[in-house]
Amino acid sequence: MIQFSPCKINLGLSILEKRADGFHALETVFYPVALHDIVEVVPAKLFTFSHTGISIPGDTSNNLCVKAFHLLKADFPQISNVQIHLHKNIPMGAGLGGGSGDGTTVLKMLNNLFNLNISKEQLLHYAASLGSDCPFFIFNEACHATGRGEILNPIAIDLSNYTIALVHPGIHIATPWAFQQLSPCIKEKIIAEIIKQPIETWKAELINDFEAPVFKAHPRLEDLKNNLYSQGALYASMSGSGSSLFGIFPKGSKIESPAPDSSLRIDLI
Repeated sequence: MIQFSPCKINLGLSILEKRADGFHALETVFYPVALHDIVEVVPAKLFTFSHTGISIPGDTSNNLCVKAFHLLKADFPQISNVQIHLHKNIPMGAGLGGGSGDGTTVLKMLNNLFNLNISKEQLLHYAASLGSDCPFFIFNEACHATGRGEILNPIAIDLSNYTIALVHPGIHIATPWAFQQLSPCIKEKIIAEIIKQPIETWKAELINDFEAPVFKAHPRLEDLKNNLYSQGALYASMSGSGSSLFGIFPKGSKIESPAPDSSLRIDLI
């Protein structure tokens, strides 16, 4: 069984307060974009996990694909061993939720492969235990997110008539570090209201709180955002805690790389 695992961008991201459980209360809109990893799951005598594509550093036991398997296996003993292979195409540490999408995709694939009949509500519960933005990939449609990102409500936003340029600068941003740079606060105007306005108004009001500290540490990222606007983007922002940026352009726009830089990758969606 093979599935294509998507990623997301954040349309606005407000960090509102530090919660008693150590997480942060936030507000954002998750929007799915068609840049994919590829996940294969097949029955096997022994459980194995392998990967190709973009290198994945660290202990593979911490990979969310592996954690997803063991999470379901603990509750459903009828799940036999499988071989999971991940072809990684979505940059890591980029604010695109690629790893979260991969882990959630494995949950869904195991549910189908072993006929577990897990309901959507149960899948959302398992996904939330994997990571804060994993539940979004159960929906995989534009969602307004609150709580720590797991409280989701589908929202009517359609960007299919625009071109989205994803810019990957090859800089890894550690999410815990990024959160440490913030001073959470309640905003005067919520993202759910701003997002209903014409896209031309988003530039002035739809803010990602992580941009200020991340741009301070990595000024090149702010230069890349400004370049997207100089090329005609209607709205540009960093996604999540970075480092990827995106620009939303009128359909048919010609978008060029800002520099002949081998560490820079641009995907047009």
